[in-house]
Amino acid sequence: MSYFSEFTPKETYREQIFRGERSLFGSVGIKLEDCVFDAGESPLKESRNVELSGSMFRWKYPLWYCDNVSADNCIWLEMGRAGVWYTHNIDIKNTVIQAPKNFRRSSHISLENVSLTNALETFWSCTDVKLTRVTAKGDYFLMNSENVEVDGLNLDGNYSFDGVKNATIRNSRLITKDAFWNSENITVYDSFISGEYLGWNSTNLTLGNCTIESNQGMCYIDGLKLVNCKLIDTTLAFEYSSVDADVSSGIVSVFNPGKGRIKAKSIGELILEESEIDPEDTEIDCGDIRKRSDKPEWKR
Repeated sequence: MSYFSEFTPKETYREQIFRGERSLFGSVGIKLEDCVFDAGESPLKESRNVELSGSMFRWKYPLWYCDNVSADNCIWLEMGRAGVWYTHNIDIKNTVIQAPKNFRRSSHISLENVSLTNALETFWSCTDVKLTRVTAKGDYFLMNSENVEVDGLNLDGNYSFDGVKNATIRNSRLITKDAFWNSENITVYDSFISGEYLGWNSTNLTLGNCTIESNQGMCYIDGLKLVNCKLIDTTLAFEYSSVDADVSSGIVSVFNPGKGRIKAKSIGELILEESEIDPEDTEIDCGDIRKRSDKPEWKR
């Protein structure tokens, strides 16, 4: 899906170097091929109908308050930070973005085959985001964004997807602590997730055909669903969560689930404190529970 609308350029720039603040401010209907934006803030601020190819941003705030932008085979260098803010309808393909704090309060964003080498605080408060074959490294990725579609994300960074609403994630590898906190209506398919405290304080988190590794993972969740998932080295899972879990592997330990159903091949330790939860509220379907405890280790 593309959010960019084709247009006939009024002017084409080729192999040019732009310097100085707002060098192409307020441009309408332009095409830039193999151009370089050197020192000078906000070169394309308030522009619309912009097509970029083979071009490079070396300095800050290149695309603020823009509309209808495409970029193919481009580069944002490290100082091209805070690159796309308050911008709508932008497609980026085959591009490397070294700069942090990109994409804020923007909408209708599509990235395909893009590498975000410093994705610190990237995609904050955005809507209608589509990521296809994207690699990102950095903390606080996709905070407080809505209507997100992901296919093929390789993420290395903690505190991702905090406060995200309405997201579908497929075929991804997420190495991330504290992922999906405070989120709503998230579905993850066919993915690998590794990180402590997965999903705390979220609502309606569904994981299908996923492999998960997490210390104290999937706790304090209202509406947790696992379908054919593997939980490798996952400890103290499901604390106070309402859960419907079909686990195709063993679970190292389960601690005080709130209510629902848990099916697993084995549970290393099942910890149920009657002073905190009603054990009868959760159905445990497991023929191999190796240890049962009425309190966690730190209370013994």
